[in-house]
Amino acid sequence: MGNNGVGKTNILDALHYLSVGKSFLGNTDLNNIKQEEDFFTIDAEIQNEDSEDIIRITQPKEAKKVIRKNDKSYDRLADHIGYLPSVMISPYDSNLISDSGESRRKFLDAMISQTDSEYLFDLIQYQKTIQQRNALLKYFAKNRTWDKDSLEIYDDPITRSGTKIFKKRKEFVEQLNPIVQNFYQIISGGKETVSVIYESHLLEDSFENLLKESLERDRMLTYTSKGIHKDDLLFEMDHVLIKKIGSQGQQKSFLISLKLAQMSLVKELTKKTPILLLDDIFDKLDDTRVSQLIELVNKESFGQIFITDTHRERTESVVKKINEESIIFEV
Repeated sequence: MGNNGVGKTNILDALHYLSVGKSFLGNTDLNNIKQEEDFFTIDAEIQNEDSEDIIRITQPKEAKKVIRKNDKSYDRLADHIGYLPSVMISPYDSNLISDSGESRRKFLDAMISQTDSEYLFDLIQYQKTIQQRNALLKYFAKNRTWDKDSLEIYDDPITRSGTKIFKKRKEFVEQLNPIVQNFYQIISGGKETVSVIYESHLLEDSFENLLKESLERDRMLTYTSKGIHKDDLLFEMDHVLIKKIGSQGQQKSFLISLKLAQMSLVKELTKKTPILLLDDIFDKLDDTRVSQLIELVNKESFGQIFITDTHRERTESVVKKINEESIIFEV
């Protein structure tokens, strides 16, 4: 706990780095290096049931990020994802409702990546191939030329990785949706029904057909107009987008339900209990919702929890309700 601006969120963000290798706040890695310094490092001792691991993340200004586990670097940074799963509940979560589909895709990708080691690898391959195809489309437009055969070289790798990603996203959302609905009913006590719906071009047709049918359109636009890079999650309340009809309280309840569902599903699929990071949520929620959240945290056995707050008395009263040992650090 501590006053605003002393760096409480930075501590949670460091824990998020240790989990997924990047900032929760969307900052680029280089922006997290102190001014006039050449690098940043995050070190952690991870106590497992029967062993201890040392994790170190180093980001130099002039080189690639390195993640080491017990002094051994990973061959791929993606191999670290899922070792230390985590879920962050933060005031910034409201962006998931208000922002474009890109933020929701990133959220979905981050969830699945913590449960499936190959998913992130497929996603990276897909994004690289789409970038190459788009670059070629722009080259054709700039130079007023056209070579359909050269462009079709990308169709097979895009189709293979994209279809795998689509199937995993669809299955994950189908598992996630009923868990979100259950948590929402508990937290809100409301009569309305919420849903998380997966939206994708691949629900309409195969990836191979989509690429063929949109070829002329892609040529005019100079980018790949259809594919899983355009996927979205629809957050609905009573079959209407929640951002259109949901009150602030309903939207907050939905977001907490979404994050708790994420935690529950990650735990189920990985057999690991994620770390729960609660950033400044008590300033954003009323007492009733805080009580319901803490009750759920106890009931679901969510494991280790890190909470930031500005008021010591409030923090003490909250942690007393959690059936675990607690320590308060002042920063």
